[in-house]
Amino acid sequence: MNDFTSPLRTPSLWSRLTANVWVRIALVVIVAVVLVVLPLTQSKFVNLQISMMAVFAVAILGLNILMGYAGQVSLGQSAFLGFGAYIAAWGAGGPLFGAGRWPEIVTLLVCAIVPAVLGLLVALAAARLRGLALAMLTIALPIIGIPLAKRLEEFTGAGYGSSVSWMQVPDWAAGFLENDQWRYYIVVLIAVVMFLLARNLVNGRIGRAFRIVKENEAVAISMGISPYRYKVLAFTISSMFGGVAGFMYIVVQQYTSSETLSFHNSINMVAAMVIGGAGSILGSVFGAIYFVVAPRIANEINPTLTDLITGAVLLAVLFLAPGGIVSIPRRLAQAGRALRRRFRGAPPPNPSDRTPTPVGTGPESTEKKNEGKRQGQ
Repeated sequence: MNDFTSPLRTPSLWSRLTANVWVRIALVVIVAVVLVVLPLTQSKFVNLQISMMAVFAVAILGLNILMGYAGQVSLGQSAFLGFGAYIAAWGAGGPLFGAGRWPEIVTLLVCAIVPAVLGLLVALAAARLRGLALAMLTIALPIIGIPLAKRLEEFTGAGYGSSVSWMQVPDWAAGFLENDQWRYYIVVLIAVVMFLLARNLVNGRIGRAFRIVKENEAVAISMGISPYRYKVLAFTISSMFGGVAGFMYIVVQQYTSSETLSFHNSINMVAAMVIGGAGSILGSVFGAIYFVVAPRIANEINPTLTDLITGAVLLAVLFLAPGGIVSIPRRLAQAGRALRRRFRGAPPPNPSDRTPTPVGTGPESTEKKNEGKRQGQ
């Protein structure tokens, strides 16, 4: 490694802390304990909000895999989330199957597979497009989805939506858990599994291929990586995550309608991904917190200025931390190192402290002597 580049590769404080296996185990245990105990100490409203954060964390994570890691554009993630929500409503005994129900695990698998197949079909056409054309194609998904959901009344409940009564607390846990707590545990468990899958994906061979395709497709081709194939794969994976998020949405809300597919939700998810941190697994968590909490805080301040306030927050984050919330600790650490170098650096030399150079021994005198020798020769 070049000595001049090694300081730039200095590991962050977080990397140094988590390099120790016992530190990683301790962090996992702490997080697990917090997630288990948290719903037991909160109100139903707070549990609902935290559960919705888990729902949109999975949806934003899928979007992050596509946009943050693979470098593609998608403005239609809400369509896959809404589609997964409708499938879950059908599996829970919604308008399509009457009182019949699918097993929960079967419903979850169908919510993952069917949106993934739909995303694959879209990706086969979308992956050959770039920039604005690609964005316009993905915009069409929620725009078409809303009127289609309103027309298919027998499947979607039209404008009334589809309500279910599902995922009630089982008898063995009814003595110490409420429905909101039970549903919280279900969606958080699914979210943890999806985040582990995403982490292994982006840190593995596929994730490295995504990053190479994002940086330079010509380099990817020279390395034997097919940009088209990996773009299609990224779209498919993102769609699957959206469908799973739709299943989780029904578990928490027990209701869905055509508004779930709205383009407004897609735009907000893209903004949340950018604010949390594109190309970051942890950034998807921060993005989900913003997605759920920011509109409610803005609504408490002034209901008529909700969009203005959330937009101002987005601009402030982009200006102060272009890498998103997840990059703030790194930027603070860089600022701290810069300050330490500034205050600990050697002071500028004082001209009065310089040792006088003897006459005839300076570099100019030496140069003149050499010039005289050359002329004499």
